Order: sequence, then structure tokens, then C-alpha cells
Amino acid sequence: MGLARFLLAACLVSVCQAQSFEMTSPDGRLSFRIEGNKYRVQYGGQPLVLDSVIGLILDGAAPLGPFLRVGTATHTTHSSQWKPVYGERALIPDHYEEAVVELQETIPPRRSLQLIVRAYDEGLAFRYRLPQAVAIENEATEFALPPGTLAWETHGAQSRYAKVPVDELKPNAERPLTLEYANGVYAAIAEAALSDYSSMRLSHPAKRPGVVTVSLAGGARAAETPWRVFLVGQKPGDLLERNYLLLNLCPPSRIADLSWIRPGKVLREVTLSTKGAREAVDFAVRRGLGYIEFDAGWYGHEYSDESDASRVQVDPLRLRKEPEYQGLDLPAVIAYARSRQIGVLLYVNRRAMERQLDQILPLYEKWGVSGVKYGFVNTGSQGWTRWLYDAVGKAAAHHLMVDIHDEFRPTGMSRTWPNLLTQEGIRGNEEFPDATHNTVLPFTRYLAGAADYTICWSTPRLKNSAAHQMALSIVYYSPFQFMYWYDRPSDVDETNPALALFDHVPTVWDETRVLDGRPGESVIVARRSGRRWFVGGLTNEEARTVTVPLTFLPGPATAIIYTDGAAARQVKVERRPVNRGDVLELKLAASGGFALELQ
Repeated sequence: MGLARFLLAACLVSVCQAQSFEMTSPDGRLSFRIEGNKYRVQYGGQPLVLDSVIGLILDGAAPLGPFLRVGTATHTTHSSQWKPVYGERALIPDHYEEAVVELQETIPPRRSLQLIVRAYDEGLAFRYRLPQAVAIENEATEFALPPGTLAWETHGAQSRYAKVPVDELKPNAERPLTLEYANGVYAAIAEAALSDYSSMRLSHPAKRPGVVTVSLAGGARAAETPWRVFLVGQKPGDLLERNYLLLNLCPPSRIADLSWIRPGKVLREVTLSTKGAREAVDFAVRRGLGYIEFDAGWYGHEYSDESDASRVQVDPLRLRKEPEYQGLDLPAVIAYARSRQIGVLLYVNRRAMERQLDQILPLYEKWGVSGVKYGFVNTGSQGWTRWLYDAVGKAAAHHLMVDIHDEFRPTGMSRTWPNLLTQEGIRGNEEFPDATHNTVLPFTRYLAGAADYTICWSTPRLKNSAAHQMALSIVYYSPFQFMYWYDRPSDVDETNPALALFDHVPTVWDETRVLDGRPGESVIVARRSGRRWFVGGLTNEEARTVTVPLTFLPGPATAIIYTDGAAARQVKVERRPVNRGDVLELKLAASGGFALELQ
């Protein structure tokens, strides 16, 4: 792995002037037209966005938008591909038509506004650019959708999803907002390159049928907005296969030396003790994990402003009853972990981070810590967005990888700061969601990028089958993939042959394909790492039989098949020879799943 770099590039520029402007994607399927202060989008000749308003609502000034006319448009063609540091695919195509459209007010004070538009085969994106920074109260941006469009809404980054008609969308829905059109096409409204601006939310204004509007989480002062993105596909799985579009819209890596950035599987150390940590390290070595993590409580009560993240002082409320699991010698644990080639991650709540960030980052580097998990961060406003973006950059300066938890959702920042390996912003396994929820996530939250779902295994509180849990490690992408959440090593029956899947599964991939699925029903995802393929499948609360065509195989292989056993916590494991073109028929229990390892 190395610096993200251009492998192929071509650029053509032309300038035109007219009262309206039109452009199409490289394959011609997606078209964009702007006239005055309204735009429209078509996909395959069908309306994707009807006539919709653009513009900005300024703080202390008249809105910039109602009286606009199209002036000069500079058109650029771009074709390249780049290699990410890690990801869901080894190479990412970046082919688009771009236009910089000059918009001029037709009445005094005749202010100007640029609309930057990119049309990709995978979708469309646009952003606003102003001559200088101004105070923005909100955006007038809207997406007028055809009748019959449905949306998968959630409110709060860790909330449940509901499928609703667009006209029933509640205020301030999270992005991405996945849309299902009456003609069967799927799309998602998303945000990319958010670094110094307020977060976008999406609302339905009263008495405006089919219209979705942008709602900013606070005002902003800026000369350029983030990208407003429309990801499109003929079927739901296309959206997940094309989610790299958000990365394409972000600046390349700002980190020169990337050798210290190493994705891997993570075990949370739950005893906060030296003995428990050594056991966790030994378990990580046996089970093919790369890291252990000390979560809340290692430096005191995480919600107390008195807790000091520069020293070890275990929260008394988290002390174990067993005397042998009391006392944490962190330097000794880090040294032991390093001797066994296991990294150590530390959790820090925002209260300590906001006071001590510039102190603890160089200190953790000195201690030999591999990364930091930022907890309960503030999100939404421009100020907190900028602070968090800078906090990831500061961690990079000290060779620390980052996992951001709680309400934060990604917008492509991991391309610019690849030390940000994952983030939460998801209703994950610690909430024990049902199987239907888990089938929705690949087509909604995971369109934005990696998510730290915290996969559970032994806890009896799970609502879904063991095979379902195994499939999550393939279906769900996270370069830091937390495994065995809530488990101590002693809780895990290591004689279970099914655990070989968790031992072998990677956390980053060279190729990703969505073989089948619909949100709320089922999903099947195939991923390749080197010459090995892994396939994971989930069903909702209904049992079903699925077929898995092995058309992606280059030739003969051995399939290790993990399917639902006779009981929910049992996994049936079998081996069989397979070849390219074979079709596997697998029975999934209600709330079940399957996993394949193809060697």
C-alpha cells in the first residue's frame, strides 16, 4: 500500500454560455440540466429529480437564489483511477464530467454564485462556491422526487430505520437517505467532503408533495459547501458497490508515510486489568486478531470532567470482583502486546479529549499506543465539525489510528486522513438489533463508508443466529473490525470449529460485489482478498432459501460453508469442492445467515 495516486488521467476543457446548461455522465445514462435557479436530473431517460431549487439562505442578507440566471459554464472531462490505502476495493475509478456553472442575479445587488457539478456513471454531485466566505444560515437546496418515491429514514445516527413515503419523512433525517423509486430504481442522497461546515440533514416541508430539503445543523461561514450527492443504481446492491463515489469527492491523502496504518480485527479488553489484558493478548494471537482495546473506565469515570486521560486510574465502578483482575499496569501490557505483535488502542471520552488532546496524543505515541477511540464526540455544527476533522489530523501527526464513536457519520474523510479507519454512527450490536435492521444497514448506513458495528458472539442477549453473526464480518465493512464484543476470552468456546471463519476473515478487501438483496429482506455480499473469496448472507426474521452463483471464481476451489444449525447458537460447517459457475443452494433459518470461505 502507498500514497493514493493517479494511475490514468485525461482532461478536456470547454467553455460555453447559454441561458441553460445540460451535461451527461460518461455512459450517457445520467443527465443534469439547470435553468435559472432550478435543476433536474434524469437516469436512463426517467426522472430522478424533478425541477428543484438551488440557492443559499444568508445570515443578515437577502437569499441568494431566487433571481439567478445561467451564465458561462466551463466543462471538464476527467478520467482516472486511484489506489486507496485500504478499502472495499483495490482500485477506485474516478470518471466524470464536470461543469463550473456561473450563476448571476438578475436584480441588484447582482451577486454571483458558482455551482460545481459532477456527473459520474455512479451518480451526481454538486456544491456551491462563492467569491468569498459569507455567513450562511441554511441552504435553499431541494430535491423534488417523482410520485411514489419511498425513503429509508432514520433520526439520530444510532437509531432504527423506517421505510416511509417521502411525504411522511420527518424533519432532520440522517444522511445517506436511501430512496426507492416507483420504477424500481434506487438512489441515495448523501454528503461528501464535510470538513468545515455544518452537517446536512434532510426534511420534508409541509404542503410540498415529493420535496426533500436540506436542513443544516447550525449556521456556517464558508466560501464553499460540501458536496450534495445523488448515488444511483438499477438495484439496491448497486449503491453499496458504488459507495466509493463519496471518497472520489474528497481530497487525496495528506499523510506522506502510510506504513504505520494497519487495519485489523480488535478485541475489547473488558476487565481493565493487567491479567485480563495479557489473556486478551494471548487470545488475539490464537484467533488472528491484531489489536486489543481498553474502553471506557481505564483513566477514571468517562463522564467526569475530573478524569485525567494522561494517567491510568481505573474507574472504581468498573473494578472486577475477582482480586486477580484488579490493577492495570498499562506500560507492561503495551510491552507484552508488542512482544506478541499485538497493538493497543485506548478509548478517550470527548470530555478529556477536548481538554487534553494536544497533551495526550504525543504521550500515547510515546507509550507505544497504536490508536485512539474518540467517544461521544460533538457533531453537527461547523465548529465541532472542524474540531473533529483537525483532531484526526493531529492524531496522524503522532502516528495514531482513529475510531470515532457515537453520533459521527463519515463523508469520505478517510481518503484525506486514512488514519481514520472506522467510526460508529450506527445502531450496532451493543443495541442487539433484530435481523431486519441488519439487512437494512448495507443499503443505508454503509453507503457512507465503514461502520464499527461491534460484532458479538457469546452473549445470550443476541436476537439472531450464530451463522448470522458470522456473516456480519463479511457483509459489514470496517478496517478496524471489533469482534467478540462483551466477551472475555474465557467466555469463548475455542473448540468450536465455526470460529475458523472469524480467524481467517480480513477487514479490508480487493474487490466487493453485492450478489443479491433488498433492504429489510436479505443481502448477499461477496468480497475478495488476494486470491481468497468470502461470501456472507443475512435474512430478516423470515426463513428463506438462497442461491449463490459462484460466477466470480477463477476456477476450482474448496468451499468452507457455515450455515444455521439445529439451534440458533449452533453453526453447521462443511467442506466441498466447487468450481466457477456452480450454484450453491443454502437454507437460512429465521434471523439466520451463512458465510462462505473459498480457498
